[in-house]
Amino acid sequence: MKVSIKSFDVAMDVKQKGIELEVKSPDGKQFYGDCFVTMTGLTWCSGKTKKENGVKVKWEELMELAGSEDKLKAALKAARETP
Repeated sequence: MKVSIKSFDVAMDVKQKGIELEVKSPDGKQFYGDCFVTMTGLTWCSGKTKKENGVKVKWEELMELAGSEDKLKAALKAARETP
């Protein structure tokens, strides 16, 4: 994946407004979406989805999923099975 920061200031804390990451294919031709990182968690916006319509994940939820390989595998399996 090619991930780039849309705007960046040096030595800044992530606060309410957060940081927006743009996610594209490795060659940069296909746009997958944006990931917003804030002090409360992450918001994934697939394609041209607006931030307010994105999928929100609290830091505690992300830590729980990523903290266990079994939980992560189960969550990914469930996500792949959902239409």
